[in-house]
Amino acid sequence: MSTTIITEHPGWHETPTGEPVRVVEHQSAAWLAHWESEREHLLLRPLDADAAEQPPVAYTSAVELPTAVEGTLLLDELVSLGTVARLTNPSLWDAITTALLRQVISAPQARKKHRAYYAAYGRTFDTPAGPLPLAPTPEVVLEVSDEGFAAIGAKFNAKGLRAAAAAYLDRGDYWTTLAPESLVKELCEVSYIGPWTAAAAAADFTGDHSIYPHGDLAVRTWAGRAAPALTLPDDDKPFEALWRQWAPTRTQLHALTLFTLTWGSHARITRTGGTPHHP
Repeated sequence: MSTTIITEHPGWHETPTGEPVRVVEHQSAAWLAHWESEREHLLLRPLDADAAEQPPVAYTSAVELPTAVEGTLLLDELVSLGTVARLTNPSLWDAITTALLRQVISAPQARKKHRAYYAAYGRTFDTPAGPLPLAPTPEVVLEVSDEGFAAIGAKFNAKGLRAAAAAYLDRGDYWTTLAPESLVKELCEVSYIGPWTAAAAAADFTGDHSIYPHGDLAVRTWAGRAAPALTLPDDDKPFEALWRQWAPTRTQLHALTLFTLTWGSHARITRTGGTPHHP
């Protein structure tokens, strides 16, 4: 069965031949992740001389999807993805930064802002997709002026990024040791980080999509487009209740959410303007 890479993170770019490429930081060293489409393999190459252990890659099989009869139209579509490969974000700071930059605005707008912010203030590396940057460090964030944030369209995010940077420098090492649910609770204690942002960041870092905000418009949108003949709730609370009804176990909930987001990352549908996310 085939393997599909999920590229929902805005840090993914494409080579001239359309293969996904991303730069990540793992244990203070930079790595290049390159999805080789023909081999269906994620190649990881160190970009720093002191790089050691490779970043983690998680594989989730379609057999882990739920079998709810009511969701058959969607589940049959998701099964076609085979096994989903996901580069678990090795940097909690990147995960927090990304979730903050996705607040309120649509997905295409968030991607544009994310790339401008990283390019302006992050450490950059040459890759097959061109120069790609890491997340600006917390220390750098605290030095960026209001004008600096405004210049790359991130004025709205300045206070949140600064609050997160200060909190991360104080408690970041501790946060990385926490279980997913505990991490969500800790992040919610930081100013400007609400339940959606905390859950999205924690899911990105831990790779556990059973804690993802399942009623999020992204999940609802891609589920509806993957199975247009299926009647789904329009509002987040009823949708999340149905989602959990279909996937009563943690493993099933993770797989259902991950596969739906994976389907969306390959749909390449932008005519609706994307998906807004909230704090």
